[in-house]
Amino acid sequence: MSGTLTLDEVAVPLRALRLLSVDFGHLPAPSVHVSTIYPERLELAFYDDLSGFERWREALGVAPDAVTYRVQNGGRTGVLSTSVDHAGATVHLIAYADVITPALVGGAA
Repeated sequence: MSGTLTLDEVAVPLRALRLLSVDFGHLPAPSVHVSTIYPERLELAFYDDLSGFERWREALGVAPDAVTYRVQNGGRTGVLSTSVDHAGATVHLIAYADVITPALVGGAA
């Protein structure tokens, strides 16, 4: 592969996006990312919107146990992620949200 891809070389995820917009246009709009580094991948990202992630997960038929959860940013940000093949592309769903920690009661640590 050369250093610079053409638009034709990332057509698979763009085609998947077009089909998703037709089939699931009623779902919350994610941030969309297509990369020349992963030319077969379409990323749909949700920021502070776990419900949007869940609606897309269900629509794409991804089982709940296929979702990975991790924390980053010193334990302050929770991340949900999963991938599914759709229309020839790997659709990667990812969501970021603040981790809510219970308030300390009576100042105890």
